[in-house]
Amino acid sequence: MKSIFQILLLTLISFNFIAAQTTILVGNTTLTERDVVTGLDIPWDLEWGPDDHIWFTERAGKVKRVDPTTGNTTTILDIRNTVINGGGEPGLLGMLFHPDWDNNPKIYLAYTYGSFSSVTERLSTFDWNGTELTNEQIILDDIDGGGIHNGSRLALLSDNTILMTTGDKGDQSLPQNSSSLNGKVLRMNLDGSIPDDNPFPNSLVYSLGHRNSQGIFVASNGIVYSSEFGPNTSDEINIIEAGRNYGWPNVLGICNTGFEMAFCAENNVREPIHEWSNTPSPNGLLVYNHPAIPEWENKLMVTLLGGISLQQPRISVFDISQDGLSISNETRYFESFGRLRDLCINPHSGAVYFATNGPNYPGSSPNRIVEYYNADFTVDVDDQVKKDQFVKVFPNPASEIIHIELSENFVGKNLEIFSFGTGASVFSTRLQKSTESINISDLPSGQYYISVANDKGLITKVFVKD
Repeated sequence: MKSIFQILLLTLISFNFIAAQTTILVGNTTLTERDVVTGLDIPWDLEWGPDDHIWFTERAGKVKRVDPTTGNTTTILDIRNTVINGGGEPGLLGMLFHPDWDNNPKIYLAYTYGSFSSVTERLSTFDWNGTELTNEQIILDDIDGGGIHNGSRLALLSDNTILMTTGDKGDQSLPQNSSSLNGKVLRMNLDGSIPDDNPFPNSLVYSLGHRNSQGIFVASNGIVYSSEFGPNTSDEINIIEAGRNYGWPNVLGICNTGFEMAFCAENNVREPIHEWSNTPSPNGLLVYNHPAIPEWENKLMVTLLGGISLQQPRISVFDISQDGLSISNETRYFESFGRLRDLCINPHSGAVYFATNGPNYPGSSPNRIVEYYNADFTVDVDDQVKKDQFVKVFPNPASEIIHIELSENFVGKNLEIFSFGTGASVFSTRLQKSTESINISDLPSGQYYISVANDKGLITKVFVKD
């Protein structure tokens, strides 16, 4: 039985940890921040998996899988030797789960390969064996890629056909060229073949006239929402429809000049449902549909990178009309995290997870996946299963000493502390026991993260030095 002193100490530790957590108020709902994993290399696509883990791609060429309750992270695919990246926009990008996961546990991945002077894009499937992704099967290849504008978001329609966005790779002659796959939304069967009912005969092209769409989402009512980068103006939110033209490069945003109106009338152009006059760079998007945050139910959430000048990174939330065909009333959240690339939702708790991409274009490390959740929402699933791998850090913030509690399987492993601002290692030790106290009084004030790994994976924890 614990002594009164032990109970008071645990209560104090718990209070300090809870009190340090950041919260925001959304209407009448309080959301609490939690760091899921830190030290990532430009996470690009974030998906809630059928195994209740978050799966994500890193642009350099890795797929990782993280347990959102513990933060334990494992690398399940490493194709950095194949992926062409080099720090620019190409890389390992979009991801999609096979719709019949129980019988066909496959992942679709879009990535670029080749050389810096000759970038090519492809779509492949990989088999999941419970531990790693194996057995690559290429289902679409030889799409022209570039140092910029590769699109690559993936979505699944209700008929189990795949939508894939492609960018114009910086060549404005391609989006209106029906024989090119660039600057398009493509539609294909699960094996990469052309559906018989595609709008253009014997073509994967589903819609054309796109510059660089890096967000696509199929709502429960079948409406397909997409985000798209403009040049120096006219970033867009679109509704994607079969056979429609979206105007680029002849039209920027809505059809509001004499030339644009004539082109739009002649070419069946679908105007955007929202246009930014500046370029905040909209990326991943989804419709939030969960009772945990009632103020966001049936609203469109969009991650924004903030443009090259990084003036407006955030998540924007829009009201959606009853018919789903228009949006309004943009409200901004999470403006202090730098460039935000993508987001996903926990279907049980309604928590929102988003991925950061560093403070500047085209992205820099270290990056994070951050969770915001409603602590008052009761989850009707068995989330109380004991975890065999965990790391706890307290107090947070701290000025002199941090205490670390870990599962026994970390004993004997190395623990490192990294500066969040620079990514540099500032402390390292080999763990001798499952509880450690570390003197951080010599560290400058700022944000840091702890990293510790074993054969089960890696866990990171962010803390603040006062």
